[in-house]
Amino acid sequence: MLDLHRLKALYAVATYGSVGAAAEALMVTPSAISQQLAKLEKETGAVLVERNGRGVKLTDAAGLLAEHAEKILALVETAEADFEALRGAVVGRLSIAAFPTAARGIFPAALKLLNEQHPDLGMLFWEREPERQIREVTRGEIDLAVVQDWLNRPMAIPEGLSRAALLDDVADIAVPADHPLADRREISLSELPDDRWITSAPGTVCHDFLLFLVRSAGKEPDIVCMADEYPTQLALVAAGHGHALIPRLGRGVLPEGVRAIPILPRPTRRIYALWRTDAARRPAIRAAVDALRTVCGQLETTLELV
Repeated sequence: MLDLHRLKALYAVATYGSVGAAAEALMVTPSAISQQLAKLEKETGAVLVERNGRGVKLTDAAGLLAEHAEKILALVETAEADFEALRGAVVGRLSIAAFPTAARGIFPAALKLLNEQHPDLGMLFWEREPERQIREVTRGEIDLAVVQDWLNRPMAIPEGLSRAALLDDVADIAVPADHPLADRREISLSELPDDRWITSAPGTVCHDFLLFLVRSAGKEPDIVCMADEYPTQLALVAAGHGHALIPRLGRGVLPEGVRAIPILPRPTRRIYALWRTDAARRPAIRAAVDALRTVCGQLETTLELV
């Protein structure tokens, strides 16, 4: 009989293209993946992997078995979801990921609420960028993802996924305390006397949104510093290197020497949860989404007052 863990290892190698990448996705060592493949070869009596330089190449037999593995693993997930739904209990193990700001601003409270309400639910949580989360939840490597997009750039959601809106997060402009506009209650970007910006790396959602926003105001941004963490961006603002677009959920307590000014019109990013539609019957999925909505509902009032 074929072992499910070994089929999962083979499918991961077929999906990610290498033993190392499969090991990272399954959070095991490359040696563990290799051992699973070796045992699967003994079970099937077929050669599944061949040496290819420093890596391995799957044989035609492995490709055929990986196609069946995909279907088998999907059926197992559906069976588990149906069984949990029949029991109606929030049990089992739930894997959840979130982008960094949500990991810091939402999940400490959300995980605590889930632990209090459903002590029999085991949870595994880690921080991931949105694009990676979407790939992983689509492939069944995580159960629930919390992702973001900006109103001008909706994120494409693959077929087979469902989503729930959690929070609209407004962004303000962070400027040094001695900036000419630091005492204003709100501004438009067209009023800025200079366009030195601090933002995240090119290709990220936040970098692309800043370009769109500033250009929409008839200006061309002069990006002088790039850092992916908002606390780093704020430290650079405090030192007078430029200004930054900072979502309220991501900024925390402003460092000394920085002012946050609301912008007209309000730039907003949307935060929502994603899960596989086939797994929606799991009570654990519904419980996690309910907990996230509860925490985000509490945050919404707080962020309006920031």
